[in-house]
Amino acid sequence: MKYRRLGNSGLKISEIGLGSWLTYGESVGNQNAIDCIHQAYEHGINFFDTANAYNQGEAEKVVGEALKPFSRESYVLATKVFFPMGDGPNDRGLSRKHIMEQCDASLKRLGVDYLDLYQCHRFDEETPTEETLRALDDLAQQGKILYYGVSEWTAAQITDAVHITKEKNLRPLVSNQPIYNMLVRYIEKEVLPISEKAGIGQVVFSPLAQGILTGKYKPGQEIPSNTRAANENINRWIKSYLNDDVLTRVARLEGIANDLDIKLSQLAVAWILRQPGISAAIIGASRPEQVTENVKASEVDLSNEVLNEIESILKEIDGFVPIW
Repeated sequence: MKYRRLGNSGLKISEIGLGSWLTYGESVGNQNAIDCIHQAYEHGINFFDTANAYNQGEAEKVVGEALKPFSRESYVLATKVFFPMGDGPNDRGLSRKHIMEQCDASLKRLGVDYLDLYQCHRFDEETPTEETLRALDDLAQQGKILYYGVSEWTAAQITDAVHITKEKNLRPLVSNQPIYNMLVRYIEKEVLPISEKAGIGQVVFSPLAQGILTGKYKPGQEIPSNTRAANENINRWIKSYLNDDVLTRVARLEGIANDLDIKLSQLAVAWILRQPGISAAIIGASRPEQVTENVKASEVDLSNEVLNEIESILKEIDGFVPIW
């Protein structure tokens, strides 16, 4: 496993992290989730990402339980705050009240004394950004968090936050967590360059486009019954990928992977890691063997010739916008 700095901070994280969205504490049994986390740790993954909203805190409980056997200093634990955690008017968003209360709740569920990275899960239009940043800075002052970042903020929102932290002498943002994969590349236009200039690293999610970039879905064929897309409860994020135009291009990408004697999933993650502004790609896994397969992407170096061939295929689906 290789490690990269999280933005301009001194914190080093595995360039492949393990996330728990739509899996741990929900569709994946607790023991299986724990096995995946242990497998990841054994492979050198030290970056584990979750959120309070993932199954209303259940994912945090599973992640915390899984990490108990390991020394706290040996891993980097990240969680998030924003989405509703109750029915009250203050049980959501990025107000000082919600941030402070949810940080304590996350610490309790995870069973730890501090968070390495605390992230604003989305931007809050109803709370002044300075209020949010001051609350996060105070949590860092209290030792409850070490670093803070954001997720799916626009380039303009990130720029405003950077200006506020400088003007008010607050601790800087160190990370942004956007969706990024071969099929969804919007961050390349503005978010990546602005973040790099500000010293903000990207810890990207959905590197395999909800499993589309594993090659399990074929153009003109029925959706396999044992896949995520076949599950009516969680397939709403996958629907927009499932058209023959996209799947035909994915099949061509799989041909490149076959020529390199690697899996399409490994090609997809290695392609993401080519970007200098990426600190980590966050994979998901419901079985330990998926972790083993995906971590091998850390060993893959793609030549300029291969990257150009990939780009020629991806340009044909440029402008594709998934349901998000």
